[in-house]
Amino acid sequence: MDGSLQRIEGVMIGRLVTLDDGRPLVAFGGPPVSARSLTPLDLSLVGAEVALMFEEGDPSRPLILGPLLEPAGPVVLRDGERVRVTASERIELRVGKASLIMEKDGHITIRGTYLVSQASAANRVRGGSVHLN
Repeated sequence: MDGSLQRIEGVMIGRLVTLDDGRPLVAFGGPPVSARSLTPLDLSLVGAEVALMFEEGDPSRPLILGPLLEPAGPVVLRDGERVRVTASERIELRVGKASLIMEKDGHITIRGTYLVSQASAANRVRGGSVHLN
């Protein structure tokens, strides 16, 4: 190891810059460096964050442990009687000019060119204030 380079202990997060003739180049706070990988890589991972360790702590010898996985998408449960969709931030249903948007802060927006609210019993509109037109 070059005496001017500081050892890097533990795992560091970097970015896969390119695969140059099958050899990965990674960036982690400086210019890209050639790396070796413990997992198969392909062009679809270029630009992705990767977990890195370094041979004998040498920053010029990175080892790619693997790509960081994206968080799981929304959870959808189907039990034959209902469909439940759960998300942490926002759920959007869109088709053509119609949309239904629910946000984690409780805001719900319904948009469409024609909106019908119909009930065979009471049809109530309640809120802290109700604005029509």
